[in-house]
Amino acid sequence: MDIKAIALGVAFAVMWSSAFTSARMIVLDAPPLTALSLRFLISGLLGVGIALALGQTWRLSRAQWKATAVFGICQNALYLGLNFVAMQKIEAGLAAIIASSLPLLVALAGWLFMGERTRPLGLAGLAAGMFGVVLIMGSRISGGVDVTGLILCILGAIALTVATLSMRGASSGGNLLMVVGLQMLVGSVCLAVVAIPTETFDVAWSWRLVLAFAYTTLVPGLAATLVWFVLVGRIGMVRASTFHFLNPFLGVAIAALLLGEALGVLDIVGVAIITAGIFAVQVSKARRINAVPPHPPRAS
Repeated sequence: MDIKAIALGVAFAVMWSSAFTSARMIVLDAPPLTALSLRFLISGLLGVGIALALGQTWRLSRAQWKATAVFGICQNALYLGLNFVAMQKIEAGLAAIIASSLPLLVALAGWLFMGERTRPLGLAGLAAGMFGVVLIMGSRISGGVDVTGLILCILGAIALTVATLSMRGASSGGNLLMVVGLQMLVGSVCLAVVAIPTETFDVAWSWRLVLAFAYTTLVPGLAATLVWFVLVGRIGMVRASTFHFLNPFLGVAIAALLLGEALGVLDIVGVAIITAGIFAVQVSKARRINAVPPHPPRAS
């Protein structure tokens, strides 16, 4: 892995992890679903426009259209919609920790429902990561965290797992930026359908809100996605996924730095355990893939 790949991976992890802090700033001053729908509308139009300028087309394959719909609904509408609503009641750091369990949930789903083999190191990583999540959630519940917000975040993480698994059908056929832009527009429409009858446009305008919205729209919303695809194209999905082990630490660190959120001892221990678990799962995946011959054996 070269220096440029490392820089791209770290940049992606920072951008992805910072999204929870900027989202928390937004939902404290604006209706969450309306703000998120507007964010996806802007990001989606930018993504589609850039894709068309690059010569991409929206004549997608059947698998890409299916993945676009599933990903747009599960990630952009359900996962982020649930998280935005939840972060009205829970801290950004806790939301980041739950969402950072994504590699563990994807590995678990692959093992349970898709027949993927998991090495002992991967199983140990799954167990450790889940224990870390339970440790943090138990600590927060005993400390008085809003249970409804916590459940919404967990449901969002499950929806994100389904969305991630659906992306396997979107990576073939090209037009990746077009797929990303269309997914955002799908999410915008779904969220608007819910936001219009249920929310009032009551906004406490401030420079913090404007900057947080612009940052969320352009950086985690669009730039992080582009960086991710460049990184995957450079070093492959498995090696790129190892950068997810930075997310639990970065998520809580950025929230503590910018929002002043407190961290307890159990939070720090739990983050360390989750990080180690994610790292073990990713290393296990890399070893499994490296053990498979790149081409089928030739007949003698």
